[in-house]
Amino acid sequence: MLTTRRATTDDADLITQHRKAMFADMREAADDVLDEMARNFEPWVRQMIAADKYAGWITHDGERAAGSAGLLILDWAPHFLDPQSAHRAYILNVFVEPEYRNRGIAKALTLECMAEAKRRGIGVIALHASNKGQPVYEKLGFKTSNEMLFVETTSQ
Repeated sequence: MLTTRRATTDDADLITQHRKAMFADMREAADDVLDEMARNFEPWVRQMIAADKYAGWITHDGERAAGSAGLLILDWAPHFLDPQSAHRAYILNVFVEPEYRNRGIAKALTLECMAEAKRRGIGVIALHASNKGQPVYEKLGFKTSNEMLFVETTSQ
């Protein structure tokens, strides 16, 4: 039976493993880059959970973690899309183990994140969707936006 619970700082390693697996599954980064990301992410997510700036959920099948997701609370200037809030929410780290996919786990975890944003009075939620995840989010009402991205390149 699948159960979902709130993540704690003790789950930082699992959340990190799922984040690394999520990016590996998308095949967008080399293994050495993912390893470096994981080394830096684990203490960061532990700190953010402790500070109540990262709310996460983990779905279990007995003792096995089947999936997880998180909601990052960002300081954000009031905006015409949400003129009363000084925060924006960002859904990240949505990952479901391959053998548990297509059972609605990602949708349920995303709904947990959305409900938490609502509890906190946050009306704007952003995320970056993989090709596999995009249909899930579109069915929940997420729309493609005009966001652009600049990434500073470093020479080694």
